Amino acid sequence: MLEIFISAFVTFFVVIDPVGIAPVFASLTEGANARHKRLMAIKGTLIAVAILLFFAAVGEPFLSALGITLDALKVAGGVMLFLIALEMVFEKRTERRENSAERSHQEHLEDISVFPIAIPLLAGPGAIASIILLMASHEGNYLAQGTILAAIGATLLLTLFAFLAASKLMAVMGNTVSTIISRVLGIILAAFASQFIMDGIRNFFLT
Repeated sequence: MLEIFISAFVTFFVVIDPVGIAPVFASLTEGANARHKRLMAIKGTLIAVAILLFFAAVGEPFLSALGITLDALKVAGGVMLFLIALEMVFEKRTERRENSAERSHQEHLEDISVFPIAIPLLAGPGAIASIILLMASHEGNYLAQGTILAAIGATLLLTLFAFLAASKLMAVMGNTVSTIISRVLGIILAAFASQFIMDGIRNFFLT
């Protein structure tokens, strides 16, 4: 179970990227008081938890009803995660998040918990695809699935802490360190994505 937890935790940590989105949260809540920042962080995280739990519960049955196999999901999810990894390595993801944050700051000055905090920063396509894929890979093994849910819970808890300490983190790390960490995480995510794709293709030809 420890191996499953570590694998799932690393996947979710890299996809959600708490270190990378902490500066975005800081820019979104710039000028707000501490109470508002705390409210947005907690509310946004709880909404993301609800969304990801929903897809964890109904994602695989929904795909089965559509006739989509686990191997097809591995390939599609792997490609999606690989594209996200490329964006992280070449800083496109950070730029897109900042643009999204700027639009949200202009249009929804008060409540940013749903957009863009919960969606797409926390419960984005990568996180949704990852939780569906990991839960489906351990279908019927409730202990393993519980371990995966614990991993996403731990990741979101760390993300919440990153939000609450965003201003201090930015003061300590700065943009350069944040960029370096995001790029390293992008390389790790690319490796995970490649493994998903290779597993899906191999299983397709073996069956």
